Amino acid sequence: MASKQVQEKGELFKLDGKPSLGEAFPQAMQHVLAMLVGNITPPMLIAGTCGLSAADQTMLMQSAMIIGGLTTLIQLFPVFGFGMGLPTVMGVAFAYMPILTTIGMQYGISAIFGAQLIAAFASIFIGMFIGKIRKFFPPIVCGTVVLAIGLSLYNTAINYFGGGSAAQAAGTFGSPQFWILALVTLAVTLVCSLFGKGYIKVSGMIIGVGVGYVVALIMGGIIDFTPVADAAIVSAPIPLHFGLEFHPDAIIMMILMYIVQAVQTIGDVSSTTMGGFGRDAKDTELGGAIKGQGICGMIGALIGGLPTDPFSQNVGLICTTKVVAKRVFVIVSAIMLLAGFCPKLMSLIATVPQPVLGGATITVFAAITLSGIQLISEQPLNYRNRMIVGISLALGVGIAGAPTILQFMPQLAQNIFGSSLVVAFIVCFVLNLIVPEDDSED
Repeated sequence: MASKQVQEKGELFKLDGKPSLGEAFPQAMQHVLAMLVGNITPPMLIAGTCGLSAADQTMLMQSAMIIGGLTTLIQLFPVFGFGMGLPTVMGVAFAYMPILTTIGMQYGISAIFGAQLIAAFASIFIGMFIGKIRKFFPPIVCGTVVLAIGLSLYNTAINYFGGGSAAQAAGTFGSPQFWILALVTLAVTLVCSLFGKGYIKVSGMIIGVGVGYVVALIMGGIIDFTPVADAAIVSAPIPLHFGLEFHPDAIIMMILMYIVQAVQTIGDVSSTTMGGFGRDAKDTELGGAIKGQGICGMIGALIGGLPTDPFSQNVGLICTTKVVAKRVFVIVSAIMLLAGFCPKLMSLIATVPQPVLGGATITVFAAITLSGIQLISEQPLNYRNRMIVGISLALGVGIAGAPTILQFMPQLAQNIFGSSLVVAFIVCFVLNLIVPEDDSED
């Protein structure tokens, strides 16, 4: 009996291993808990930005779970080269939030999905030629862009701290009860993440949200359960419910973001192969991962699923536990897909108050920022690299903070260059190409 248990446990650490359900299910739930809040929060934020109804917000969240589960399956079991054949957990990416917010505020939700459809198709070609273009995206470029993403997201978190757009309209933005909710959630999340162990440590964000939710219930008058009562128990998202609109500036911004995300995917896949298998990632695996994201991005645009990427917290779990059995991640996909077809569950999750989301997500945004700094530090911080990073961020953040400086430019240019992320990416990419190499130390 003892030898059989040892053998079953060993199956968790083999790619094609067949661990028992009792062994695989807890590992799968650990991954679900790690990604759940991160996956459904971006749709909630975008719904608020675009002024969607409670029913449409629920549908966005359903689609996020469905497209996350579908993309995870395609990455596990490649089809015609789409997918990498490795374990991962895919979900709606926070990194796209600055671009999605810009497009949503300018044109609405239909323009987001129209731009996503085109950009996701274009990203497939990135995956096809990743071996040849990878050299143009060294850590100094990737890190600067990721750092710009993190910095641009802080405004979103603080806006939710104060209660979001609904509170601004009601004149209650920044009220003491919202601050209490946000700070309690943040404190619990940090305590669990910094001092917890095992499940507590990896589930700090969802525990923080749970505690904040309970505090909101005790306060009263903040949570409205009417949408939960009205929601169906089982239903599927309606294809093209949100429509498709195609605006050149939105498409350009989204394509740039898919390029950036492809670079970040390279990092996540490389971390998975090194941490889980002790080897470097193959070009076919990197290309397959990006192409898998691309095809699922196109599907997502049709059913209301926002762009996805490998979740870094789940990559961290793989590297920490060394659990790589595909069976575990099939269970993760199944749970995500089942949740996606249950509107009542999604509408219940949607009742989480915005200050609670703000308190929880600011830790994610901080992690993104620090990931950018970590990437940048992989290359020597000599004068050349410091100037590339500094000038890119100065122009990107500076122009976004003073958008009227673009008022005499054509509207198309204003829309594209009004994003700190787009400006930082273009400046960093160009400077890295034209500034002579410098191998000197820090």
